[in-house]
Formats: sequence, C-alpha cells, structure tokens
Amino acid sequence: MNEADVRERLRAVADPDLGDDVVSLGLVNGIDLDGGTVHVSLALGAPFSPHESTIADDVRAALADTDLDVELSASVPNDLSAGEQVLPGVENVIAVASGKGGVGKSTVAVNLAAGLSELGARVGLFDADVYGPNVPRMVAAEERPQTDGETIVPPERYGVKLMSMDFLTGEDDPVIWRGPMVHKIITQLVEDVEWGELDYLVMDLPPGTGDTQLTILQTLPLTGAVIVTTPQDVALDDAVKGLRMFGKHDTNVLGIAENMAGFRCPDCGGFHEIFGSGGGKALAADHDLPFLGGIPLDPAVRTGGDDGAPVVLGEGDTADAFRVLVENVANNAGVVRRREVTEGR
Repeated sequence: MNEADVRERLRAVADPDLGDDVVSLGLVNGIDLDGGTVHVSLALGAPFSPHESTIADDVRAALADTDLDVELSASVPNDLSAGEQVLPGVENVIAVASGKGGVGKSTVAVNLAAGLSELGARVGLFDADVYGPNVPRMVAAEERPQTDGETIVPPERYGVKLMSMDFLTGEDDPVIWRGPMVHKIITQLVEDVEWGELDYLVMDLPPGTGDTQLTILQTLPLTGAVIVTTPQDVALDDAVKGLRMFGKHDTNVLGIAENMAGFRCPDCGGFHEIFGSGGGKALAADHDLPFLGGIPLDPAVRTGGDDGAPVVLGEGDTADAFRVLVENVANNAGVVRRREVTEGR
C-alpha cells in the first residue's frame, strides 16, 4: 500500500459539517508511510470537539483492515511565524459576550471553560470584564498569579488556567479606568501571561460594546464569539448590537446561547417560562446562526457560582444542558477552522 492508496481510502471519510470528504476538502495535510506505520496529518483545529473526534475515528476505521498501525496528528496550518503570532501557543480564542449585563454571561464562560477541560482539552479562562470581574469567586480561586517581574504565571482551577482583572485590584476596590488604560492593561495581559500550550482560551468580555471589546477584537485572533442572551425582548435587542459589533470586525459568531430558559418547579413539577419563550432560538434563526442550546433557570447555577463549583461538572438536567452547549461551541469552532483551510486552498 502506498500514499495514493491511503488517500483513496480516506475519501470515504466525510466531514459531518462541510458536506464532502476530508480529501476533497483539503483536510489531509500529509500522509507518511514508515514501515508498518502510516502517519496521517489532519487539518483539525478544535481538539476534543465531538465532530472532529468522529472524523479521527473514521480515519482510523478507513485504514483498519490494512495491517498498518495508524498514527494521527492534527493541526491547522498557519502562515505566520511564532514571532508574528499574538498567542502562538493558543489554538482557539473564544469570546463570550452579551449585549447587556445580568444575562449570565460569566456563568456561561466559566461553565464553557470547565466543560472543555472536562472533555480533556487544555483550557485557559481570561476574565476580561474590567468593571465587574467575578470569575475568581465563581471557581473559588484562592491562589493568585505568580510573577518574576516580567511574565505572569496564571493559577489553575478545575484544570483551567485563570487570569482575571480581579487579580490586579484590591478587594472591593472600584475600577475607574478610561479607554486608553483599558487598552493598555488588556494588551499587557495578553503579552505577559504565560498561557503555554492551550487548545482553547475562553475570554469573558464585559457586557455591551465598549473599549474592552474593541481592544480584544483588534488585538486577538478570535476563532469566534458566543453571544449570551435571555429569552426576553430587552435582552434580545441588546444581543443584536453585539452581533453587529462582531460583524463589523469580521469575527465569526459561533452561536447564540439562551440562559434562564424556563424554570422547572421542584414542588409542583410545572415548567414556567419566566423570561419568555424561544427568544434565543428565534434570534439565531433570524440571523442564520447556530443555536447553542438553552440553559434553564436553576438555583443550582446560582449556588455553583457563589460556591465556586461550576454546575457543568455535576449531574442533572442543567449540567447536561451546559454539556450540550460546550460540545456545540467546540464543534462550531472546528467548523470555522476547517472552513478556513478549505477556503484558503
């Protein structure tokens, strides 16, 4: 069996999202036969996403009867040198944003990061909410970053590397920063934090469309953004503003997450749509975007946030809903990265 034979077999492996096989899409970076081993390099950019894991399994299955040992590697080719890349060790940067406060954006960011880590990914979480940083509380992070005066080593919690604006201010101190100061501190943190090798860096942005968002859009190579909303019209109106902001900067939106999507009464068993019904799903449909899932209004989410225990790591319907959201975000990040390869051929 030679390289052409292996490549022909791989034409049987379909991409579940892009509508063709991995060879025709240009997702096979290279094939190397070394004795009884075949090394296959695939252009997969979202580690531990269910769909990309399926592609890898299908590649192994396509070569299972060849008596060859199959070794896979995955990376999306990058034309920039390491010195030119802003975060050379980070595979995907995912921004979590909302048009307004109070919709549970930080809750989604924390559970997204913890859920990706639970899948096996190497994850960082950057709490960039300048004026209301609360991620350290939501993961019970007691350890502070370490520094040698030049670089900052972030602490870890639940397998997630953490950096927060809260680490830079005194307890209960108000943050009063103007736009240029925000730009400077965000840029400095991006350049000086030792994130190491990460599959995903989740960015928890402040609500709205202000200086921090603009700095991040201009500074970081975002894979895409997650827009968080509640079902009610007021939140949806502001979510549209967030969509327009990302659109103006040619940033992919990975989908819409609907938080507080109904409450299941533990006493009577009734389901109450306190903030309305289906608003997030309708918003996604209106803008031809993926709907990432709905998270119920559950006291366990509040308890988990206050106690520093992300609910995605537990059991029950709400934990399952967060896990669906995590998998959808990872899958959609993979679609973005693979489409870049296909369109860049």
